[in-house]
Amino acid sequence: MTQLFFYCTFAIAEGYMLAAMAYDRYAAVCNPLLYSVTMSQKACSILVTGVYIMASLGAVAHTSSMIRLSFHGENVIHHYFYDIIPLLQLSCSSTYFNELLVTLMGGFNVLATTGPIAISYTFILTNILRIPSSESRSKAFSTCGSHLTAVGVFYGSIMFMYFKPTSSHSRVQEKVASVFYTTVIPMLNTLIYSLRNKDVRYVLSKVMRKRCGLLQS
Repeated sequence: MTQLFFYCTFAIAEGYMLAAMAYDRYAAVCNPLLYSVTMSQKACSILVTGVYIMASLGAVAHTSSMIRLSFHGENVIHHYFYDIIPLLQLSCSSTYFNELLVTLMGGFNVLATTGPIAISYTFILTNILRIPSSESRSKAFSTCGSHLTAVGVFYGSIMFMYFKPTSSHSRVQEKVASVFYTTVIPMLNTLIYSLRNKDVRYVLSKVMRKRCGLLQS
């Protein structure tokens, strides 16, 4: 259950952190002159604290509801780690309350995080369209592109994993999805945000040209 608690904490925190980063992008694009004031060290500390408070509350709710379940017989979980859905499938008692909790809390967390993201990008898009220079618009879009990519990949895999009927769950699909949002997405986040750096893009293009040259020869 300790592993489940920390898994839920970091999974929920990822969503709220993406919402906080959307606000950061809003401050950078819409109020660039006040960015250092808006996103001060104190403001960032408050945002991070709020992220982990919300994540911890959600993790406590899921873990405490899982403790009340009974597990008998073959207590072998067919998964890479202690995830909510595989544990519910292993339980021999009623999981109605747990499934309801997953739906309600999952829906709340998705709305509470995607709402600020959507609002932030509505203001960002409105502000970008007012910029007369095409070069400045392109620069503003590139500032937000990496974050939007991370948002799409994260929420796509989460909704595929948790927001579907229990009868349609497949062990293979669950394993693939869990590896995707616990391993692949954090790796992609590093790559996505690194590609904003000109030096990283230069080195990557240099390596790709060398690889293409070796393949052609």
